[in-house]
Amino acid sequence: SVAMVEGAMKEVSEEEMVAAIAFGHEAIKAQCQLQKDLAEAVGRTPESQPREYPKYEENETLKKLISEGVYQGAYDVARTGNTSKGGRKEGFSAVKKAFLDKLMAEQPELDTKLFSRYYSSAEKKAIRDMMVKERVRLDGRQLTEIRPIWSEINYLPGAHGSAIFTRGETQSLTTATLGTKLDEQIIDQPLAKGYSKFMLHYNFPGFSTGEVKPNRGAGRREIGHGNLALRSLRQVLPPDDENPYTIRIVSDILESNGSSSMATVCAGSLALMDAGVKITAAVAGIAMGLVQDKETGEYAVLSDILGDEDHLGDMDFKVTGTEKGICACQMDIKIQGLSNEILTAALHQAREGRLHILR
Repeated sequence: SVAMVEGAMKEVSEEEMVAAIAFGHEAIKAQCQLQKDLAEAVGRTPESQPREYPKYEENETLKKLISEGVYQGAYDVARTGNTSKGGRKEGFSAVKKAFLDKLMAEQPELDTKLFSRYYSSAEKKAIRDMMVKERVRLDGRQLTEIRPIWSEINYLPGAHGSAIFTRGETQSLTTATLGTKLDEQIIDQPLAKGYSKFMLHYNFPGFSTGEVKPNRGAGRREIGHGNLALRSLRQVLPPDDENPYTIRIVSDILESNGSSSMATVCAGSLALMDAGVKITAAVAGIAMGLVQDKETGEYAVLSDILGDEDHLGDMDFKVTGTEKGICACQMDIKIQGLSNEILTAALHQAREGRLHILR
């Protein structure tokens, strides 16, 4: 099964994408087998030298008590379909506090850290079960439904090109600046040297998620998401002989509740067109999620996931592209692997969502 996918492509179809992943997967299997053979040759297999990890002290009685006490309450909050992230948080907090107060009255010596861990597990299971069984989302949407979209170009009249793109509670304010050849970025890496005429910077300030923290330069998130958006938009730029400009795109995330990198792709595409850059096609992006029941094998593929669905789900599969095909993708999963059936379903569902956004 597939564990991770990342790459860029020139507007390929979903069928070509699945075939390419399958081809690469076969090559990876040979490399994995070689590593296993080398480990066995030197006597360093997981069976001969198992790794020891620190384990929590479990209280099965308390775990069962908490699960039975809060599961239905959390399930009911999850199925209310509250579109507000804050509103859902208040609902779950109320369920947790009510049961904690009850337990504290009965067991004054209760370990509150252990309670929080067991409650989180019960809440997670209730939310996941609700989505698989009811086929609806935390905010009341259907599995394939996209959040409301609002966008506007020329939002900052002083910039060469600008756009604001809002999807649900996620918003990107993006600018496009055109420069001359003198503004090209110098690339001086161990394996690559030269110049780049296209740059994209993605900023994710703390206030976008309601946090207060200092901004101390780009972190792992900014670099990874910015690179994904850059790869996506690069596929539709005009050739160098038709584009004399050096282009810099800056995306500032003003609010985030899932898919902020995909909002950057959408806003970036609009900003480029607003700046007069003759891109070959408009680009949109969507983040797909997955919730799978290990016991029954049932699963639900989610379109345009929320931050909570990313946190509680099994997959974050970002797919960008034009009306013609896929331009870039990035997938990470939390389960053992992804079957070809689920991968194919996610890509075709992503196409439907992408076309909805483009239209």
